[in-house]
Amino acid sequence: MAAYEFVDHIYDVVVVGAGGSGLRATLGMAEQGLKTACVTKVFPTRSHTVAAQGGIAASLGNMGPDHWQWHMYDTVKGSDWLGDTDAMEYLARSAPAAVYELEH
Repeated sequence: MAAYEFVDHIYDVVVVGAGGSGLRATLGMAEQGLKTACVTKVFPTRSHTVAAQGGIAASLGNMGPDHWQWHMYDTVKGSDWLGDTDAMEYLARSAPAAVYELEH
């Protein structure tokens, strides 16, 4: 017999990982009215997204002049010009709204 009591939980969705993608997936499922759990092996502020070099980049313009095209160029350059430029443009244009959504 265990020295502790087992507690059963029932969820519609279980998201594994509390990095940026995991937290966004959890938020999206909860917004759809699903009973959602997010499990992680580390505290969310230690997730890979937070620990990654550079973190999240978006043309927020909060620290000086900024433009989505500059971020797209950095992304294209970082991919050695091998990435899907349509996807990179979508990413660079959509990033500010996504960052604001995650922050608030």
